[in-house]
Amino acid sequence: MTRLQGSGSVERLCAAAGVSRASYYRDWAKTARGREETALRDLVQRLALAHRFYGYRRITELVRREGFAVNRKRIARLMRQDNLLALRRKTFKPATTDSRHDFVVWPNLARKLTLTDVDQLWVADITYVRLDEAFVYLAVVLDGFSRKVVGWAMADHLKASLAIEALDMALAARRPLVHHSDRGVQYACGDYLDRLKAHDIQPSMSRVGCPWDNAMAESFMKTLKTEEVDATAYRDLDDAKARIGQFIEEVYNRQRLHSALRYLSPEEFEAQPTRLIHKTIHNPCGPLPRPTATTTEITVAN
Repeated sequence: MTRLQGSGSVERLCAAAGVSRASYYRDWAKTARGREETALRDLVQRLALAHRFYGYRRITELVRREGFAVNRKRIARLMRQDNLLALRRKTFKPATTDSRHDFVVWPNLARKLTLTDVDQLWVADITYVRLDEAFVYLAVVLDGFSRKVVGWAMADHLKASLAIEALDMALAARRPLVHHSDRGVQYACGDYLDRLKAHDIQPSMSRVGCPWDNAMAESFMKTLKTEEVDATAYRDLDDAKARIGQFIEEVYNRQRLHSALRYLSPEEFEAQPTRLIHKTIHNPCGPLPRPTATTTEITVAN
């Protein structure tokens, strides 16, 4: 066998078998393609099972990291054939925002900001988490540039202290220029705004009837529900806090590929020596009203 693998082995094998070299190479190419297809399908299956809520775009990126030169259409075809395409399900959503209050509503400063670095804009939001017989609530603060969760807190109530706890976690390590949220009473109340003022942070709030104004926070909440909450049964608040905390810190911030970050995780993106993405926050809800004399204008720069 060793001698046949040396110089002239193909010619001798073809002569012994009574076939031409062209026939041999055609058959070899078909066999090689079949082996490559099998290896690729096996890899796609393993990745899809390990990342059960990834769609074909993120699976494609993971496959490319393993050395396969593939496009998204091929991965989508394989996932469709093997019934591996991610599924989404709708869930009931209790109200977490109460904007019927007498506190000052701040103008939207986040819209159309061009972000060039971290800590220029933070976005905040609150969502619910269902337990066996009750609801608990999660407050998060994200960096608008890297999408990293920089602060979070959970409790069995919707008091302002929940949002303040998440903010305090974020402020323990970082400091933004602008803080954006919805018009909920937790963010508009004096205690929360006092925290922002004490750290020289400019508040910004969404407009009425335009959820796109806080789209980055809404996107995170959707990811959290789809990839963690909807697939898990939590015993109690402590269990939910431990599991969701692990998802945020270990999976979302460090591992999950984000399409807006060129398929890097938030921490991978922040670690890039040269960040190539300059993002303009935009939404389709129409132009903002002209600033009044009391409106603070802010320019975000490096």
